[in-house]
Amino acid sequence: MTITVGQDSAKTRKTLTVGKQSVDYYSIPAAQAAGLGDFSRLPASLKVVLENMLRFEDGKTVTVDDIKAFAKWATNGGNNPREIAYRPARVLMQDFTGVPAVVDLAAMRDGIIGLGGDPEKINPLNPVDLVIDHSVMIDEFGNPRAFQFNVEREYERNIERYTFLKWGQNAFNNFRVVPPGTGICHQVNLEYLSQTVWTDKDQNGHEVAYPDTLVGTDSHTTMVNGLAVLGWGVGGIEAEAAMLGQPISMLIPEVVGFELTGEMAEGMTGTDLVLKIVAMLREKGVVGKFVEFYGAGLDHLPLADRATIANMAPEYGATCGFFPVDDETLRYLRVSGRDEDRIALVEAYARENGFWRGADYAPIYTDTLSLDISTVVPAISGPKRPQDYIALDQAKTAFEQQMKDVFKRPMHKEVPVSGEDYTMESGKVVIASITSCTNTSNPYVMIGAGLVARKAAELGMNRKPWVKTSLAPGSQVVSEYLEAAGLQKDLDAIGFNLVGYGCTTCIGNSGPIQKEISAAIAEGDLVATSVLSGNRNFEGRISPDVRANYLASPPLVVAYALAGTMDIDIVNDPIGQDKDGNDVYLKDIWPSSKEVSELVEKTVTREAFQSKYADVFAGDEKWQAVQTPDSLTYDWPPTSTYIQNPPYFQNMPKEPGTISDVEGAKVLAILGDMVTTDHISPAGSFTPETPAGQYLIDRQVAQRDFNSYGSRRGNHEVMMRGTFANIRIKNEMLDGVEGGYTLGPDGKQMPIFDAAMAYKEAGIPLVVIAGQQYGAGSSRDWAAKGTALLGVKAVIAESYERIHRSNLVGMGVIPFEFTGGDNRKSLGLKGDETVSIHGLEGDLKPLSDVPATITYGDGSTKDITLKCRIDTEIEIEYIEHGGVLHYVLRDLAKS
Repeated sequence: MTITVGQDSAKTRKTLTVGKQSVDYYSIPAAQAAGLGDFSRLPASLKVVLENMLRFEDGKTVTVDDIKAFAKWATNGGNNPREIAYRPARVLMQDFTGVPAVVDLAAMRDGIIGLGGDPEKINPLNPVDLVIDHSVMIDEFGNPRAFQFNVEREYERNIERYTFLKWGQNAFNNFRVVPPGTGICHQVNLEYLSQTVWTDKDQNGHEVAYPDTLVGTDSHTTMVNGLAVLGWGVGGIEAEAAMLGQPISMLIPEVVGFELTGEMAEGMTGTDLVLKIVAMLREKGVVGKFVEFYGAGLDHLPLADRATIANMAPEYGATCGFFPVDDETLRYLRVSGRDEDRIALVEAYARENGFWRGADYAPIYTDTLSLDISTVVPAISGPKRPQDYIALDQAKTAFEQQMKDVFKRPMHKEVPVSGEDYTMESGKVVIASITSCTNTSNPYVMIGAGLVARKAAELGMNRKPWVKTSLAPGSQVVSEYLEAAGLQKDLDAIGFNLVGYGCTTCIGNSGPIQKEISAAIAEGDLVATSVLSGNRNFEGRISPDVRANYLASPPLVVAYALAGTMDIDIVNDPIGQDKDGNDVYLKDIWPSSKEVSELVEKTVTREAFQSKYADVFAGDEKWQAVQTPDSLTYDWPPTSTYIQNPPYFQNMPKEPGTISDVEGAKVLAILGDMVTTDHISPAGSFTPETPAGQYLIDRQVAQRDFNSYGSRRGNHEVMMRGTFANIRIKNEMLDGVEGGYTLGPDGKQMPIFDAAMAYKEAGIPLVVIAGQQYGAGSSRDWAAKGTALLGVKAVIAESYERIHRSNLVGMGVIPFEFTGGDNRKSLGLKGDETVSIHGLEGDLKPLSDVPATITYGDGSTKDITLKCRIDTEIEIEYIEHGGVLHYVLRDLAKS
């Protein structure tokens, strides 16, 4: 690849020689010496962004004043929110978000032809890696054939998607696909793709070194910040613009310093630590900010634990959770098989350019907080949010309280299970899953889980018969060291057989539970539970049969599978009996820290990483057998229910329009606080009764082959029907109704999709009203795409999570915030109102206050003021064009 660098008017380009390597780089000390400001105490995470400014400074998109702004940031105590144009080095995708991105690129090739342009111009300018990891479902579990069966079903369900992705790999430059069955994108990124310091030739043929940076179409892209690689999640829309050469418009962020001191106590895990950090940072409030970890505690924190903490940045609300380069970074690069020349370059570059965390590392932060790691205790989190922290010895008490306060259901109501000799009751664990990149990337907790299984199996214990158990590692390296340690057979013995390499339960692909158990749960209206080693436990995400979901470390997932219920003091009560009928306690099967670390040292080897990633892009025989068309543009199969040409660019005019006021909009939904993108655009399964199910049935698709919303993101017809369709979403326009319903134009309850289409046919615009932290969770672009395609012109919320606000703008939907203490409750909104928003036409400025009028159902009116959350000048242009991709497409067509 060739990078196009700026003009270097500040004369900051220098040469670095490391061994036999000689590379150019852009020097922050040289910028300081040139009088551009004092950058010496900037946090390392912000220095990465500053280097980006130095490298791309061209006097237009990036100016010398942009560079000087970083010195002002330090002078102002960690605050100078100047708008800058940031260019990440590469883009990472997974298949749920990647398929619609490639669909958009294919549609843009058609669209640019319609504008009289050259389709060859629609090509990624930055490297893009797409890892297929979100599609495998757990249909089979608990036996040796589970992996093979699930892989076969995965290909059977998804062959259309895989054929399309393989076409994209051949049709587009700078686009690689990591095939199914390899691992989870973030773990593959951490273990193989990332380099910490990247090198490429510039437009003059000179080799240039610079920090490895990226954006990804998955919110947990942040995981790689544990390796000092600055990256965060964006919506697919923003990622597509970035891969097509469009800089990311952002404000210089605040950086919150999180000091870690001490070291982990005996028996504690990285999961226990991260759950504590999530709770602390959510309480602190770090949405839209960088978090950087520092302090003496990092000297005792292995990179696997750092990656776990960085992974869950979306759960604590930050843009990223960054760890600077230090000796542990180099150690991990070495053990994971990176080239020795690259490791030497990373150290030299980090020391030379001020990215190294040494004993004297003491940057300025916007704000700080601190945690003594030695005080961390075992914990879980649930039942609905990652920040709902529960100390493990309080788990039983907390569940009893949640049954009363959250679920409002009685305890100990037993329901017989047809054909079984046990009953179901609230609190029983029906899913126990070792899953997700968050923890399966960490050999300490995976080895720990294996040792718990070994000790339990030796005692003759097994999972409870109602528990669906699964093991879905984030990479094949995990299987390599579990096999080397002899632990996989112990996990198999209690039902944790390998089910696939992918996200599985964490993304909602937990698969069906036993139908008799499902029926008993429904009959008794019970609160069944899941325990998973993932990062997300939002309601309606994990399984339609489960209401309470708990995040836990892999060893605790095994322990809860043995116990079979949340209604137990798992620290002090027996979790089961051995083969002789004696009580077994958690302490009896919990491994020591020494046992774990000795096995990690012995089995997690450089050779394992090198062998498993030797042919990472080749795939197995199934992938190699996928046949693809060879064409510049895609021949959209008219009968496909997976891949359809989206309507965004069809009949698009050559020139953009103007921003119009919103006149006479009806309310589509009134939503509460913490409505996540899972609520707005669910990823999991759906039934024949839903609009999406009806669409497929009308096209002769059997329910067995529905697959999931996530797998059908290449078909806008399915995804429009799935927007606001989560089974647990609550529209406050309706009293006590769960699911995707609203009031239609005739005042009757109907599915949101049906109502939106009726309003669209009548030419009536729509608005959505919401509470705080609207759009939290996954960085899924379909939460914005679906909103736009339903005819929603504006969303009015109390506050937004970062990615979803950006996605709404990227799709031409204007986000607004209430001001002056107004909200849906204080305004008495019921859903029969009409909303008009003015002040948008003419010279609209970013973050303007604009007037709005609410006309109530009785004809009375109220004037309020809204803050327009179009945050930057470039975003105003995006809205004028109808979205960021329209902006890019017109620009490419003209050039």
